[in-house]
Amino acid sequence: MKRWTKEGLKEWKAKRQQDTSRQLDSVREIIRNVQTEGDEAVQAFTEKFDGTRLENFRVTSEEINDAYESLSQKYIDIIQEAAINIRNFHEKQLPTSWFDTSENGTMLGQKYTSIDRAGVYVPGGTAAYPSSVMMNIIPAQVAGVKRIVMVTPPGPNGHVPIGVLATAQILGVTEIYKIGGAQAIAALAYGTETVPKVDKITGPGNIFVALAKKEVFGDVDIDMVAGPSEIAVLCDETARAGEVAADLLSQAEHDTRSSSICVTTSEAMAEEVEAEVEKQLTHLPRKAIARDSITEYGGIIVVQAMSEAVEAVNELAPEHLEIITANPYEQLGAVRHAGAIFLGPYSSEPVGDYFAGPNHVLPTSGTARFSSPLNVHDFMKKSSIISYSRQALEENVDKIASFARLEDLEGHARAVEKRKERFDG
Repeated sequence: MKRWTKEGLKEWKAKRQQDTSRQLDSVREIIRNVQTEGDEAVQAFTEKFDGTRLENFRVTSEEINDAYESLSQKYIDIIQEAAINIRNFHEKQLPTSWFDTSENGTMLGQKYTSIDRAGVYVPGGTAAYPSSVMMNIIPAQVAGVKRIVMVTPPGPNGHVPIGVLATAQILGVTEIYKIGGAQAIAALAYGTETVPKVDKITGPGNIFVALAKKEVFGDVDIDMVAGPSEIAVLCDETARAGEVAADLLSQAEHDTRSSSICVTTSEAMAEEVEAEVEKQLTHLPRKAIARDSITEYGGIIVVQAMSEAVEAVNELAPEHLEIITANPYEQLGAVRHAGAIFLGPYSSEPVGDYFAGPNHVLPTSGTARFSSPLNVHDFMKKSSIISYSRQALEENVDKIASFARLEDLEGHARAVEKRKERFDG
């Protein structure tokens, strides 16, 4: 693994930047075609990119039931238990509408309402992700979204992985379409003869999916523009190098552009982790992907003090951050930028990916500086409530009119002054 200095993180960040101009041109063409040709365009792109020609995109109830029946009871039980954990966590995020009345009779408040239709993208490609089904659908359900539409790429055989369909069945979602890539995002954003237009699109995907979400933002809402997966492990001499290495590789196996960084105050730990990564890579089924990721985007940063280590972590603003130190809670308060924070040696990153309850759809590419994990609030919107009393308007009408004239908006001023006729009468 490469050695990075805290000061050299700018170089690392620059390397992570990807020229997407070529992909963006393709994405824009796909979106235009789906907008104008609807299902016909979706069908053509599915055949081109997924290698299968589908006459009907919608997954049938028979396919969903067959998938559920095909999945072993062991996995059904695990998915159901994980779903309970995820639902319990997200139910704690539910906001409450509020209303406040003042002595002069004015009532102000904030009303929370769920969006009407959510589109959930579940990635396919090199792996199947039942966990993404849960992480996107459950917060939408908790928020109260009435119509949840799921899209996911089909395999060359025209089918969707049984784990993905069975998980949707367990959660009670049956409107599923075999569409992936930018064409799926365009279909959800603008609607086709078959696929309904939604209000918000969530879920991770490849670079084409990410760029498509960015392009349609404004016509619909999106959760985030997700990049390749990331992990940073902040550790001291009390950590076990084998566990640190395993956690780094857990993200490296996602994608050749995934990033796995170890930040430590111990040179001995750095050397042990480096050796362990090489050792464990040999036996990893997805070792080709993981090795490319570690070689190009992995690294170890050794610093003198824990305060410097935390500074490096905040500069990285990683998607996943593990703190494996003698007392991880001592560092927690100083960490300002991370999508999900895992404390202690037993909180391995996959615990959050699958089972603990918090959402695994997280900000990447340093966007944890200003954004948050997918949550219930993402599927809700706020409306401000204003009920002014006669007394309140009498007290403030002249101030409001004067403010409007300060902005040269005479119509605004006259609109409130028109109410003076009520006071004079």
